[in-house]
Amino acid sequence: MKIAIDGMGGDNAPKAVIEGVIQALKEYKGIEYYITGPKEQIEEELKKYQYDEKLINIVDAREVISPNEHPVMALKKKKDSSICKALRLVKEKECDAIISGGSTGAFLAGCTLIVGRIKGVERPALAPIMPGRNGSFMIVDAGANVDCKPNYLLQFAKMGKVYYQGVLGKAEPSIGLVNIGAEEEKGNELTKNAHKLLKEEISLNFVGNVEPRDTSKGDVNVLVCDGFVGNTLLKMYEGVASTLLGMIKEEILSGGIMRKVGAGLLSPVFKALKTKFDYKEYGGAPFLGVEGICIKAHGSSDGKAFKNAIRQTKTFYENKVLEKIKEELQNNI
Repeated sequence: MKIAIDGMGGDNAPKAVIEGVIQALKEYKGIEYYITGPKEQIEEELKKYQYDEKLINIVDAREVISPNEHPVMALKKKKDSSICKALRLVKEKECDAIISGGSTGAFLAGCTLIVGRIKGVERPALAPIMPGRNGSFMIVDAGANVDCKPNYLLQFAKMGKVYYQGVLGKAEPSIGLVNIGAEEEKGNELTKNAHKLLKEEISLNFVGNVEPRDTSKGDVNVLVCDGFVGNTLLKMYEGVASTLLGMIKEEILSGGIMRKVGAGLLSPVFKALKTKFDYKEYGGAPFLGVEGICIKAHGSSDGKAFKNAIRQTKTFYENKVLEKIKEELQNNI
């Protein structure tokens, strides 16, 4: 397997990117890496490590697209950017996958415009995996498509099902539609019509509407929604988790000796909880529906997060998820 890595993508690039690749080299076999970015910067970081030089290739790229640039315009103007060169490696079939922690807008636009959509896919979708009380769940779409049609949501459900089966190993993942009420008649025109399509699709284990307050339970494996709702849900979830953990820490530190002793005894519990909510454990979010394995890593990813993004990419590839998504959507062509 060959993976293109955007060497300048992310807040901590290229240091964290290289660190993640080196960690992955030690744990995962059979992968060759193509790291894009200014050659001298990438080489300078690699000098810090001992590794098999045959497994890492440097693809010189002199430009970087920042998050505050207009995605499509930046892709057109900065064709020598690290993300464009990584995307072209996938487009030209020199690499099987791409991982980037850079500009989300540029990454999604590049995946669609450069790598291209799978035949029959109306809109690709960003699908992060989130921690739930009773298990992990996936949100599809989490921000790639603000305005959607009912049939888009049906495709999101099909792609999410295949990914969840292949990467998380559940044979018949449950599918839910994020809505303002559990009743079938609730919602706007989009959710009402999407509910009808999802309910009629016999290939899906559709369980009906899921209210936002129930999403965090993790009882429903794949949550389908338009990108506006999905991105709002994702950011609210991350914000609440961060706030709660911060409040717990403040209460412990501001209390007396008994609180601190109690916190010490509960330290394993707090560590386990923090791990559950740590984005580093999940690696990244797949962009489903494009002609390649495209994984968007968190912008603030460290080495561990990039390593786990590589693990996720490897599982995606080995379980032939891309091929299975194409098969799943054949009926729509």
